[in-house]
Amino acid sequence: MVIKVFLASSSGSTAIKKKQQDVVGFLEALKVDYTQLDIACNEDNRMWMRQNVPEDRKPTNGIPLPPQIFNEESYCGDYDTFFDAKEDNSVYSFLGLPPPPGSKEAEKADKADIVENGTHAEETNTVGNLDDLIEVPVEERNGNTHREEEKLQQVADEEEEAQDGEEEEITEEETADKEETAEDETPMEEEEAVEEADEVTEYIQAHAEEEEGQDEEEDLEETQEEEAE
Repeated sequence: MVIKVFLASSSGSTAIKKKQQDVVGFLEALKVDYTQLDIACNEDNRMWMRQNVPEDRKPTNGIPLPPQIFNEESYCGDYDTFFDAKEDNSVYSFLGLPPPPGSKEAEKADKADIVENGTHAEETNTVGNLDDLIEVPVEERNGNTHREEEKLQQVADEEEEAQDGEEEEITEEETADKEETAEDETPMEEEEAVEEADEVTEYIQAHAEEEEGQDEEEDLEETQEEEAE
């Protein structure tokens, strides 16, 4: 693709000369291949330029003034549109040329493509450069962080409540076991006390009977001794 710049080498207008120099100088600085076509010395160039400038882009009098810029037969624009593209860092897009990698216009095109359809975002994510192209607003990052903190806090609260519930259940179970054990032990203690009391009673009765038997024997012996005398 060849960029064509239609100029008037013998123009008497200082403004037109300055605009032509501005366009040519900027194209040379970008190292864009272009061809200058003089309309002052070549009637064919003049007629071709006038015929191929779109009607809606022609001035009121219908005669377009140089410089006029084309990409082959495709019309790019005049000086004013070229200047606007230069200010907007979109000269390559204005010329219908792909921007070179690493240029500001290439980065701008990548970001615009991400916003429009996300296609390049997926490709960039594959090579790990998505973070360099997409900047998340501070508000959004803070919002996501806050929501994550709330979720973590909610999970921690739920775990703490569940742990407290388990401890309460364990405490209730232990209390119930202790009460059951106490209830089981009370009858046994009462039975043991009754048995001990019975044993003491039997012992006392046996001891009393034994003493009574001894007294009877002593009385009998005394009676026999008295009779013998």
